[in-house]
Amino acid sequence: MTAPIVSTEPATDEEIARIAIGDVDAALTRARNAFPDWAARGTDARIAILRRFADEVRDDAEDFAMLIARETGKPFWEAKTEVSAVVAKVEISVKAHEERTGTRALDGAATGALRHKPHGVMAVLGPYNFPAHLPNGHIVPALIAGNVVIFKPSEKTPAVGQRLVEYYHRAGVPTDVVQFLPGGAEEGRALTGDARIDGVLFTGSSTTGIAINKALADRPGIITALEMGGNNPLIVWDTDDLDAAATIIVQSAYTTAGQRCTAARRLIVRDDLHDALMERLLPMVDRIIVGAPFDEPQPFMGPVIDNHAADGLISAYDALVAKGARVVCPLCRVAEGKPMLTPAILDVTDVADRPDDELFGPLLQIIRVADLDAAINAANDTAYGLSASLVGGSRADYERFWQLSRAGIVNWNKPTNGASSAAPFGGTGLSGNHRPGAYYAADYCSYPVTSTEADTPEAAIPVGLKD
Repeated sequence: MTAPIVSTEPATDEEIARIAIGDVDAALTRARNAFPDWAARGTDARIAILRRFADEVRDDAEDFAMLIARETGKPFWEAKTEVSAVVAKVEISVKAHEERTGTRALDGAATGALRHKPHGVMAVLGPYNFPAHLPNGHIVPALIAGNVVIFKPSEKTPAVGQRLVEYYHRAGVPTDVVQFLPGGAEEGRALTGDARIDGVLFTGSSTTGIAINKALADRPGIITALEMGGNNPLIVWDTDDLDAAATIIVQSAYTTAGQRCTAARRLIVRDDLHDALMERLLPMVDRIIVGAPFDEPQPFMGPVIDNHAADGLISAYDALVAKGARVVCPLCRVAEGKPMLTPAILDVTDVADRPDDELFGPLLQIIRVADLDAAINAANDTAYGLSASLVGGSRADYERFWQLSRAGIVNWNKPTNGASSAAPFGGTGLSGNHRPGAYYAADYCSYPVTSTEADTPEAAIPVGLKD
């Protein structure tokens, strides 16, 4: 018998839940049987149920936020913002569905129409950093469009995934229309590789996303949306407000303990501005409170997801130091045996062959450059392309940065993270496959069908026939 998934709190290592591994074959059978009825219900009926889902989450917001905080380790204040995003996603998705997948006559003619159809059975694979908000960003628009969903959460955050599905069921979504499928990599491969799947909606590492893409390479009919993170640059250029710049850096690099796909991994700064910026940044970094989710005062950063992740970050940090990186702020465990890490900074300017890795945690790398062209080149020196930000500079500098940046999110005087659900979300290269989510999730949750129509058969061949 397969061992259950055991969910534990990163901050305390206390057990939250033991959850049995799901049955992929049974889930797929139920989903295929449930699809025709759900698709036939009509958009208005489905939207009404999803609005009840938002009410269910809203009514249980405090308890849900507590569970998110416990299972991810993120501060309670931040878990509350995730719950708010889950609730807000419904109305955003309703608007996006109407705007991007509506029905209309073609060229104003009554005989031509454009409509959209759901794909069918969608596999949603969620991450651990936002275990409710990010999969919900796939599930809600998929359901509105008429699809059915099998949701496999990260094996590191199954309890949040289970609770999220419970809210759908309480609201009236049939149990076979949204299914909770706990499991690990084996279950993920079995689910996404099954012939009964019509779509795969994934958020997670580039390694897993590439594996999914390869597995589906000979099945072009499977809609695949991949959001795979980034090695995101933040450039600080001409600015008199170094306090604001330092704040933006801290927000970009250390929110969610650096466990955001849009987190700043690389700080690119003009050489002659570096020392003055460090005078403002380092005292702020030193003030960051690292602690458990419910500590008082509330921490800015909680732990990373587990000790395995913490060990990997420390190994990557040590490897950079061994290559010649200069330690500005060390990466250390706050408590022995716990995955709580201090916010770290390494100057890697003189490191040759810097690895182009998404180091998913509170580790920021500084690169000093001479001019803006060098800064933009350094920003683009990555196979990823999710988020990039310029702090300071003129409007002309920003326009140049925007034009040359290879990223799906390009900001000015704002953090690299904190993207709006009311905008498209996605990147290029190893960051995604040009299927942006958030507001544009409606695009991959249904497909357009064009029709030419008449009430009775009408046809004529005016030329080319013998008398």
